[in-house]
Amino acid sequence: MRVPFASAFRRAAVILALGARSAAAGGTTYVVDPARSAVAIHVRRAGLLKFAGHEHLVLAPHLEGEVLADPNDLARSSVSLAVDATALKVSEQGEPPEDVPKVQARMVGPELLDVLHFPSVTFRSTKLEGREAAQGIYDLSITGELTLHGVTRSTLLAMRVEVSGDTLMAIGSLVVRHTDFGLTPVSVAGVVKVKNEIAIDFKIAAAARTQG
Repeated sequence: MRVPFASAFRRAAVILALGARSAAAGGTTYVVDPARSAVAIHVRRAGLLKFAGHEHLVLAPHLEGEVLADPNDLARSSVSLAVDATALKVSEQGEPPEDVPKVQARMVGPELLDVLHFPSVTFRSTKLEGREAAQGIYDLSITGELTLHGVTRSTLLAMRVEVSGDTLMAIGSLVVRHTDFGLTPVSVAGVVKVKNEIAIDFKIAAAARTQG
């Protein structure tokens, strides 16, 4: 069942690749290392009885993509990322053990993400602004197109990037809303429900692409 999803995910990553903007055009292309990168999605409760619920923590263990970093002209830099939606995993942290499989099934199923038809989540930058906060460290504000559940929306991503030799490390965050992507926040008895806003934190580890 996962084979076609993985294939579609790889195709999405290829489409978003930044090969056309190579190091020859200025800057260095860094390739994301999925094993050292991480994405955490925080889904919080809302409503009158929000104290009765708990936060869901969802982990995205498979992040791929590229970062083109041009320290001499930050506006020329760009970011391209793809998350395998079929690999999203509800964390057991703070979650009643009996609820984990139920939340997992609902999250990836047709009621919400429908990963059978939308196996990847992608982000492609369209505008990058920022400044060098310290030597080799940059605070960036990145506008880009986020595609989730088959819907593409302009999204603002805040990122701090540290470049050291052939290594790039970045941390950042963004907030998205269910309703912007055609999704409906889940409610419980019409009182306890999930917030429309979802907070996403990420850590990116990448290495300079080798020539050859």
